[in-house]
Amino acid sequence: MAHFTVARSVRAPATITWSTLTDWPRHAGWVPLTTVGVTTDRPDGVGAGFVARTGVGRLAFDDPMTVTVWQPPGGDAPGDRPGRCEVQKRGDFIRGRAWFTVTPLAGGHSHVVWGEDVTVWPHRLARFTAPAFTVIGRVGFAATLRAMAREAASAAP
Repeated sequence: MAHFTVARSVRAPATITWSTLTDWPRHAGWVPLTTVGVTTDRPDGVGAGFVARTGVGRLAFDDPMTVTVWQPPGGDAPGDRPGRCEVQKRGDFIRGRAWFTVTPLAGGHSHVVWGEDVTVWPHRLARFTAPAFTVIGRVGFAATLRAMAREAASAAP
């Protein structure tokens, strides 16, 4: 199993950072060669589903996900409850879970921690691919969080 965690401070309140991160189709603007579509009537809350399609042509794969934990931040002040979202990845190629937290900080800022525990299918490939997925995931999602942070900051008052 590949496991990674990345973190980023964001110059936007927790509620804006949360709404930016949970706008699933918006992720396509931060992740190269990826489109994201919501597959359920509601895009938010437990049970919401979406699919990230990554790649080009026949070299693309779907990463269907379902929200299993949905706890928006309790406010924007330090000490307010952090937000937490978890999704179950249930694709043919990548399975596991992803999660992020959004914690309110002083000065109208917030802090995001993003983690993934994923396995590549078929399992026989996992022992060979897990180290590469860990490195690629850490580097890729650090870049994704930087792009998200810029967008959230531009939306902040």
